[in-house]
Amino acid sequence: MKTATAPTALAIFDAVLGKAGAGQPAVLTLTDDHGRDHRVDAAAWCRDQLPGDRGLIARCVGPTLDVGCGPGRLTSALNRRGHPALGIDVSAAAIGLAHARGAVALRRDVFGPLPGQGRWRHVLLADGNVGIGGDPVMLFRRCRELLHADGRLHVELAPPGTRSWSGEARIGDGAGLAPAPFRWGQLAAGDLAAIADASALRILTEWTEANRWFATLARH
Repeated sequence: MKTATAPTALAIFDAVLGKAGAGQPAVLTLTDDHGRDHRVDAAAWCRDQLPGDRGLIARCVGPTLDVGCGPGRLTSALNRRGHPALGIDVSAAAIGLAHARGAVALRRDVFGPLPGQGRWRHVLLADGNVGIGGDPVMLFRRCRELLHADGRLHVELAPPGTRSWSGEARIGDGAGLAPAPFRWGQLAAGDLAAIADASALRILTEWTEANRWFATLARH
């Protein structure tokens, strides 16, 4: 008898994103390092635009790398405006949806080899992607490597007063959690300065739009 293989975190993410792309309700449950559950509406990522996107998109006026692009909402918006933007994501479902909406996207890990290293004018970390890798300093340093000397890193942050955390998390689709944890995290706006300094970056500006918190950083 063949034993069923438990789904991985990426398999659960792909399945939920597939439902979202088909127009079905699609909610992810992220269980943080303290065992607290956070519900994420994956269907929202498949919309053409979310409230708060406008200011983020307006700041990207040159070659842009959208890290963790998901279904390509931001990448395609930049492409439509004539900007050379590339989305990357480890999810095959995400890249398929991004291509379906006309976005230029590759299935890549931000910590692996990428085109244009050191030449990107803008790098985006939106929609919670500041949590990638479970170590914001490591992620910011990697983004710094990807940027042109005069480039800008644009990040979306958790609201001030929320808890920043890094560590092992689990992902679920309502029917259960993936058995294997993965590295993830959250960075609150109030904790950005210390992370930026440790990453050899400086904060240029911070702003809010539609109850979302953002910041733009550059090299020291």
